[in-house]
Formats: sequence, C-alpha cells, structure tokens
Amino acid sequence: MQNPVVTASGTFGYAQEFEPFLDLSRLGAIVVKTITLHPRAGNPPVRIVETPAGMLNAIGLQNVGVQAFVEEKLPYLRTLGPPVIVNIAGESIEDYVELAKRLSDQEGVSGIELNISCPNVADGLIFGCNAVLANKLVACVRQVTSLPLIPKLSPNVTDVAEIARALADAGADAISLINTLMGMAIDVRTRRPKLGNVTGGLSGPAIRPIAVRMVWEVARAVKLPLIGMGGIMTADDALEFL
Repeated sequence: MQNPVVTASGTFGYAQEFEPFLDLSRLGAIVVKTITLHPRAGNPPVRIVETPAGMLNAIGLQNVGVQAFVEEKLPYLRTLGPPVIVNIAGESIEDYVELAKRLSDQEGVSGIELNISCPNVADGLIFGCNAVLANKLVACVRQVTSLPLIPKLSPNVTDVAEIARALADAGADAISLINTLMGMAIDVRTRRPKLGNVTGGLSGPAIRPIAVRMVWEVARAVKLPLIGMGGIMTADDALEFL
C-alpha cells in the first residue's frame, strides 16, 4: 500500500461509481462491496433513513454474486492500481471457505475482508459476536488461502478485545473495525418502523467516538495491523484513528 487511506466496504460499491469524483489511483487500497456466493436481491425498501448525525441502512448485502464479480467487476478494478481487497459474507463457514477458494487464484485480488458483523441480514451477527465461532471461521478460511485475511469486527458486542484475540489466534493477518451499530427508527405518524427490515446499521459522525474507542481497545489487545473506520468525514477524523 502506498498510503493508509482505504475505502470502507459498502458505500464505495465496486469503485467505478466513484471514478467521476476521485482519482482512484491515489488510494492505498480499495475494499469493495460485500460479495456472497450467489447474487442477493437485498432487503425490501425502505433501506436508508436519515438520523441525527448519521443514517440507518438496511441494504441486506445486495450484490451480484462471486461469479459475476469475477467476470464483470474485477477486470475494471485491476486497471486502477491500488490493491483490491474483496469483502465476503456467507451464511455458513462452508460459504466463506468456498468464496475464499474461488477468489484466491484470481489475478488482482490482494486480500480478503471477512464480513462477520453485518447487522441488517438474518444471522449476520452470529460469527462476529461469538469468539469461539469467529475463531473457527477464520481458522477454516486460513486453511484454503494464503491471501491476507482481514476479519471485520462488529461493535455490537460486550468485549471487542476478546473477539479480536480470538481472530488473531486463528491466523488473521489484520483486523478492520468497526461495522455499523444496530439501530432502529420509528415513524411517529404511522407508529411503524421506518426501515423495511425494521432494524438497520447506524453509521455517520455519531458513531466515530465509539469507533475510536474500540480501535484503541483492540490495539491494546493484539499486535496485528488495524484498519479503523466509522464516522470519518474529514482528514482530522481519520487522524484520530492513527
């Protein structure tokens, strides 16, 4: 990496969406939107709701699936220059293992971010909230790929340092944090949840102090490189994480 500026999975899509606004070659690395084994349609609308100092999203990991990603998205990403880190998610350990296998021999894939912490899909938190399961997941994926593995931590846990230590013991090369916080918004006129999925992930400036605190806790717990994120809006915000 030529610098520590890395895109966060999700909002950056597959990078091409941002080409009109940014010289993508200047990035330290590009982390793409989550990829699953098969295409996903995502959650029903409404998917995004504005909140004070942030927003709730419940996209539901809508994506093209690994086959279409390799055939249609990866060729463009290879032309940009920065290392490409592919964020993957699955419903089982076997899904993660199969995804890692299929990406390991693809030219242009420099690393794998393991999404074990998505708060807006069914069972999305199961691996990220349990140290034993998180350890087992990383250990199994570690057996099938030599690519750098970067598990992404959930903030919706009691002890983030415990989870981080379990990931380090299993063979993680780095850790990224944090994902969004579980949240909910109610339409007071209809007395119904505003999101079609009822709950979603809170992001934006409101969560930055939590993200900074959790990065600090994990930095004290493990000796791995960390990728910090959450509510970063300015250069000064980013510097808080260094």
